[in-house]
Amino acid sequence: MIELRPFDSLGGENHGWLDAKHHFSFAGYHDPKRTHWGNLRVWNDDVIQAKTGFPPHPHRDMEIITYVREGAITHEDNLGNKGRTEAGDVQVMSAGTGIRHSEYNMEDVETRIFQIWIMPTRQGEAPSWGAKPFPKGERSGKFVTLASGYANDDDALPIRTDARVVGATLKAGETAEYPLGVDRKAYLVPATGAVQIDEHRVNARDGAAISDLDVLRITALEDSEIVLVDAA
Repeated sequence: MIELRPFDSLGGENHGWLDAKHHFSFAGYHDPKRTHWGNLRVWNDDVIQAKTGFPPHPHRDMEIITYVREGAITHEDNLGNKGRTEAGDVQVMSAGTGIRHSEYNMEDVETRIFQIWIMPTRQGEAPSWGAKPFPKGERSGKFVTLASGYANDDDALPIRTDARVVGATLKAGETAEYPLGVDRKAYLVPATGAVQIDEHRVNARDGAAISDLDVLRITALEDSEIVLVDAA
């Protein structure tokens, strides 16, 4: 089953400094049909203006993955972590028993991110933060695991949940397969370009909620950059 969620159907609000679109219910946007997809709870499409951002605020019991599409985001938290994550790179914050952090666009241009929240399988652990570059050339024509709750995904950033975040860059006409499994759920969003899954065209920033599919087969209609969550 594939349910298409076009970008123009998403909730959200333009705050001036932040233009936020929500694939799932979040903040002032609530849709009882879009509260989560398996253990995937939040997928926000944020455009953050230059020299602005999110002031210090708390989180707990959530795995928060930030995929930077354009620009860069600077993170700082009460554990002493500080880092700048730029386009193509990924950061992960395991909120655990509680963390307080800020995220600012310190650049001279707007920053575009996907922020993905996945409900943790393991709780009661100390918070942590990490970031890693994932060069787009290394995921050309195939899926690469960016963040994972599985021990054998050695090159991925660790998350404390039964899920994976994967990414791929496809040239127009290329096809990539992902072994999902019929008992899993996937949520796919092209950061750029457009892809086809079965008879469905998924344009940039559209969402596709996928279930009951053993192998996910994706064909790029244009040069495309894809992010996908494999959720329990």
